[in-house]
Amino acid sequence: MKNLTTRRTIRQYSDKEVSQELLNRLMTEASRTQTMGNLQLYSVVVTRSAEMKQKLAPAHFNQPMVTAAPVVLTICADFNRTSTWARCRQAEPGYDNFLSFINAATDALLYTQTLCNLMDEEGLGYCYLGTTVYMPQQIIDILELPQLVMPVATLTVGWPAEEPPLSDRLPLESFIHEETYTDYLAKDIDTYYYNKEHLAENLHFVEINHKETLAQIFTDIRYTRKDNEAMSEGLLKALKCQGFV
Repeated sequence: MKNLTTRRTIRQYSDKEVSQELLNRLMTEASRTQTMGNLQLYSVVVTRSAEMKQKLAPAHFNQPMVTAAPVVLTICADFNRTSTWARCRQAEPGYDNFLSFINAATDALLYTQTLCNLMDEEGLGYCYLGTTVYMPQQIIDILELPQLVMPVATLTVGWPAEEPPLSDRLPLESFIHEETYTDYLAKDIDTYYYNKEHLAENLHFVEINHKETLAQIFTDIRYTRKDNEAMSEGLLKALKCQGFV
């Protein structure tokens, strides 16, 4: 039994099967999460076949857990189902717009987090792949997603074959603002980021990459302006293709 205080990202999985019965139960329980207008603006594509995992892998930068995990879940913002329901009931939907994407994406991500919490409680391991929105068109094509369906999150799921260390977190005072937002002074940043910047692995990471600060690792290597702008362009194109903008 796990809880959020011991949550770990799992990238290595055992050969033990994740039963359809267990997965269906957890996905059903997760559907009790909050949702806009009680519409449940999400769908989940369950991938178990090795062939389909191989097809999905390049869209996730060929991270090995995509093909190694017993199950890959692609969670989508979905206004297609609701729009079809409306048209079948003599109602004219107006959900081909950016606001509707935000509402559906929020629903989908809330569902994803609830499902993650439930999988933690069962002892399942998972890895949340942020790469889903980096090259969404590949995923759309592979999974044959119709208009008004947009992938927003991917989980690789299985029984853990590792117990990695807990990742660090910023202290509560670094992200809580009472009544109004209080902007950060340099001395606040020094305090809040001290532990993160002085972790041995982060100091080593800075050294081997020939950088001066940990922040430069993120701005110059991991999440660069060039990459962000290029992937933003791809995301906007995919949203247009899917009918949300």
